Amino acid sequence: MRNFRVSVDVGGTFTDLIALNEDDGSLVNIKVPTTPKNPARGVEEALQEFLTSQGRGTISSVIHATTIAANALTGQMGLELPKTSLITTKGFRDIIEIGRQRRHQLYNLFMQKPKPLVPRRYRYIVDERISADGEIIKPLKHDEIVDVANKIHDNDIEAVAIGFLNSYINPKHELDVKEILNDVCLNSYVTTSYEVSSEHREYERFSTTVVNACLMPIITTYIDDFMKMLIRIGIKSQLQVMLSSGGIASGETVKDLPASIIESGPAAGVIAASFYGKLVGIGNILSFDMGGTTAKAGILKDYSPEVVTEYEVGGKYHIGRIVKGSGYPVRFPFIDLSECSAGGGTIAWVDSGNALRVGPLSAGAEPGPACYGKGGEAPTVTDANLLLGRLNPEYLLGGKIKIRQDLSEKAVRNRICNVLGGGVVEASSGIIRIVNSSMSKILRIVSIERGYDPRSFTLMAFGGAGPMHACALADDLGILSVLIPINPGLFSTFGMLTADFSHHSVRPIMKGADEVDVNYLKSLCIEMEEEGRKILDNESTHFTKKHFTFYIDARYYGQAYELIVPVQKPIGKNSLRDLIKSFQEKHCLTYGYSVDNGRVEIVNLRLIATGVTSKPSLRKANIEVKESIKTSSRQVFFEEYDKFVECPIYARSRLGAGNVVNGPSIIEQYDSTTIIYPHWKATVDGFRNLLINRCS
Repeated sequence: MRNFRVSVDVGGTFTDLIALNEDDGSLVNIKVPTTPKNPARGVEEALQEFLTSQGRGTISSVIHATTIAANALTGQMGLELPKTSLITTKGFRDIIEIGRQRRHQLYNLFMQKPKPLVPRRYRYIVDERISADGEIIKPLKHDEIVDVANKIHDNDIEAVAIGFLNSYINPKHELDVKEILNDVCLNSYVTTSYEVSSEHREYERFSTTVVNACLMPIITTYIDDFMKMLIRIGIKSQLQVMLSSGGIASGETVKDLPASIIESGPAAGVIAASFYGKLVGIGNILSFDMGGTTAKAGILKDYSPEVVTEYEVGGKYHIGRIVKGSGYPVRFPFIDLSECSAGGGTIAWVDSGNALRVGPLSAGAEPGPACYGKGGEAPTVTDANLLLGRLNPEYLLGGKIKIRQDLSEKAVRNRICNVLGGGVVEASSGIIRIVNSSMSKILRIVSIERGYDPRSFTLMAFGGAGPMHACALADDLGILSVLIPINPGLFSTFGMLTADFSHHSVRPIMKGADEVDVNYLKSLCIEMEEEGRKILDNESTHFTKKHFTFYIDARYYGQAYELIVPVQKPIGKNSLRDLIKSFQEKHCLTYGYSVDNGRVEIVNLRLIATGVTSKPSLRKANIEVKESIKTSSRQVFFEEYDKFVECPIYARSRLGAGNVVNGPSIIEQYDSTTIIYPHWKATVDGFRNLLINRCS
């Protein structure tokens, strides 16, 4: 009987499934249309198709990436946030509404801050106080807490966030209140700031706790329903969920920390890029993921993705950047990504000034691009690529989706040409140029704006639409090499099979480096490692090994923000000196200077506890230099020529290791289409990736 690990990702247009046969390392790939009104139905359809095609077999685990948390915070229909309350220290009732003095629209006199997730009438205060060093100044009054608990019960509050001043140092009051609430409010989900974000800065800590509380009922219901669906169709395995940090955790863990999966889906692609980078020996990678609704860019330096410890959710984007102050701060590790509304289903339109625009609206899965014939009348990026000859005019997904070029032409003519004039080809070319410009900007954000030269990186393009635009983007940024993995349209889903279990924890220190006792630091590391080990043991016992990596957050006295520096083990008498030196070096690299003999403050100690999972074993074929046989040819439009040229078409399934394909040409496969631009050349490596290099 065969053993499988299955990963499934719900995208804006398609739901993707990859199953890894753990016995022989083979992969099963399935794509089905997403069902926006009920995403679980698309997941069930993909799983049923897999079970039907594979017959008997054992599924050891199902790994899932979902956007339901992000969708709930952005107001998606059918995902209304539950009635939530906040219990906080007297005098801090309005802190989640006051926030920071940061305006996301600097010159707009009528700017509105994000609507608080907890209305003021549901924010309850408690007359308690803990000092900055953890001393209890004013104890809790039991009767006061019971009175608050009764109000929460009487108002049918579904979720409760508890956040007290300085509780990150001493959580006793928060934990005591939680215990009382659990006795009185039996139907409410309760979370404390200490359990979610045990760091200083009240606004960010309270905001994270409130976001986590709001999501608990939604995510718990979603995961419970998902598990029932698995049992109903005969799958009795553990459910694991992709985290925003790039790790995975059990469904039970995620139900307590739903804020950790807000950016669940996008993280998987970067983790897959890291795995493939190690596989082929490319350490510096610009990851580019273009799907049906969005395009996302990330960066890997020496095989490792950039990770940030805080981000904003439910806010606005401007040219690929999160607009600070427009959303809700969440303090969870998050793979640093830049995103724009540029996918295959992104809609092209003409604004009131008669300018051609692309996005941000998307046709999604229903009705989808006009060529799908599902009622869509708006022209999309997919329609433009079809009219330029870049997509197979007969079908997509190996024949699963029939497409109609006449509907694409009608949509472009009616919505674009009849307004602006010109022909269908000119309009389609304009759509592609505009969307490529938007995607170039997000690649610049994660490279140039982070201090990296994109010309020294390899562009790894994936997603159903990514390989069609990769050469054009590389041309724009001066990148010399592009890598297209074997199954680009399912690459993010594959990434979940390469992810490790991960748990992040933080302990405050808040002392000058010259005041920290090395023995205390050592004992704290031992304590945190033991806690991390217990959590991993509860998650799973099937690890090849476990890693415990420590970091500190450090800053100069007087600075408002910290830099993260790795802690070298074992910790000894020279450790603090080494940490200060590492901080000085990173500060110089980040800001261009360091302060000689500047006083350094250690703010937090961080732990990443990692349970390493077994990785897919991809077989490498021997390189054979042989002729690439084209399957057909057709007229394809290229910007460089500004006209259609006869272009050879290759089936990727017929290309073997060592085959070379010169541009201009097109390589088609089940889940994607790769366009080799003029003056580029593609070579198939031993893992059947396409390595595309600019010809000299």
